Amino acid sequence: MHDLVVRGARVIDGTGAAGRVADVAVDGGVIAVVADPGAVGPGRREIIAEGLLLTPGWVDIHTHYDGQATWDPYLTPSSWHGVTTAVFGNCSVGFAPVRPGSEAYLINLMEGVEDIPETVLAEGIDFRWESFPEYLDVLASTPRIMDIGAQVPHAALRYYVMGERGADFAETPDAAEITRMGELLEASLHAGALGFTTSRTVKHRAADGRLTPGYGAEEAELTGLAQAMKRAGAGVLEVNSDFGEGDFARLRAAAEIAGRPLSVLLVQVDKAPDLWRETLEQVGEACADGLEVTAQVGSRPIGMLMGLEATMHPFTTHPLWLEMSDLPPRERFARLAGEAELRRRLVEERPDDEHVRWMGQVLRRTFELDEAVDYEPAAALSIAARAAAQGRDPFDLALELLLASDGRALLLHPFENYCAGDLEVVKEMLEDPHTVCGVADAGAHVGIICDASSPTSLLTHWGRDRSRGDRLPLEFLVRKQTSATARTYGLLDRGVIAPGYKADFNLIDFDALRLHRPELIYDLPAGGRRIIQKADGYRHTFVSGVEVMRDGEATGELPGQLLRGAQAARR
Repeated sequence: MHDLVVRGARVIDGTGAAGRVADVAVDGGVIAVVADPGAVGPGRREIIAEGLLLTPGWVDIHTHYDGQATWDPYLTPSSWHGVTTAVFGNCSVGFAPVRPGSEAYLINLMEGVEDIPETVLAEGIDFRWESFPEYLDVLASTPRIMDIGAQVPHAALRYYVMGERGADFAETPDAAEITRMGELLEASLHAGALGFTTSRTVKHRAADGRLTPGYGAEEAELTGLAQAMKRAGAGVLEVNSDFGEGDFARLRAAAEIAGRPLSVLLVQVDKAPDLWRETLEQVGEACADGLEVTAQVGSRPIGMLMGLEATMHPFTTHPLWLEMSDLPPRERFARLAGEAELRRRLVEERPDDEHVRWMGQVLRRTFELDEAVDYEPAAALSIAARAAAQGRDPFDLALELLLASDGRALLLHPFENYCAGDLEVVKEMLEDPHTVCGVADAGAHVGIICDASSPTSLLTHWGRDRSRGDRLPLEFLVRKQTSATARTYGLLDRGVIAPGYKADFNLIDFDALRLHRPELIYDLPAGGRRIIQKADGYRHTFVSGVEVMRDGEATGELPGQLLRGAQAARR
């Protein structure tokens, strides 16, 4: 008798093959049988799944749960969206290695780069480790809802070896420091780190304004670290870069020295709207030459959510707003809702500063995020366009919309992947054979975004609801978020519904699958705020054959494990 049998689901197996109705049996946390309906014997537990999709659990390789994983066994919001494997330590930021007494810098860096408040991190993380292997041991000691993997962040490694000099990207490590960084990286990879990550983008700055330490890493430093990866024979080199002149060539050279896979983030930016295509061509050329290179892409716009309690909105620098900054959010809202004169002055007496001038441009591509949760809105629906049609000041309309839902409404500003006002560029990125889903930043930018829900919108938008262009087959979409992402990190035991693979899977009511509107709550350590987003339609989520979510609620089971490098790839 099998441990579990799921009967009559439409199985989309993660390989890209056509979906089929089948029975799936699980034994010992592993898929034992996938066969035609009625061909599988009985199970101790059986689920009648007619009308449901059965997909592999989502594998999210670009998260920032480095701190949250030490205090939250449920890793929300990702667990609400069918994610069964999460990889963090991306973009050069993380919390190990760390010398006792120097934790504040890593917190400051994470706060600036990933918008996770210092108070949250300082209270939430207990720093029971110094070395990266010790950090892995702490992660391994905590039961959790999903499997996790961690990578070595360049910034933490550099700061650990170089001290304050390491925080300055313009400082060059000497030969002994490069050797020491390499030794620590090699030991971390042997201990189970899934990769090494660095950042070469001006977008990434500490809360004090300094660029990430690896921003200007020169050839000698990159070579030393690549050689360490080669000696270890393990790990992925993950990079977030602006791809200035010659940068991809530098990264390719490092990957060639390391003999390890390279994975780069790829987005479209307004100031260079075609650069992404040039970079993707370079990725393709490298793959044709025999290198393992992937580009991590998004499935919807990279967008900022603006709200009266969020990190950003049009009035954050207004003197009248600043006068209310110490009030509890509900008191602030009561004043705004009850005082028409205050609202008038916020709109008409706004300062002539950089933020307000920028917002004047931003509102031309900012949209109300209503119950439809449309991530591909038309230009005619922008705040500025709607205000113009009504003969109103766009700041006035923005304030009115922000005051909806008792002041908890959010506006969406797509600032990347949306230059033309649609998602045709994203479709082209997704369709490229060398791309995988991977820029959702789950666990980060908590006061600005909640793209942890991207696996859900990947299916709903591209597989069912898109009205402003062609859709994509469900089989293709599922592969992009399961076997393709898993294989990027050598996790060859998951991401496919087939005998011998790990029994991580979702049962989804596709017709009912929908996103809720994002909302801002205060549930982080120290009462910190974050934007969350839930979904309907996930009926069951299993990790290693254990049901961890049922109809949007956690079952309390915590079978998740820490993945340690090559040990995670059993096939």
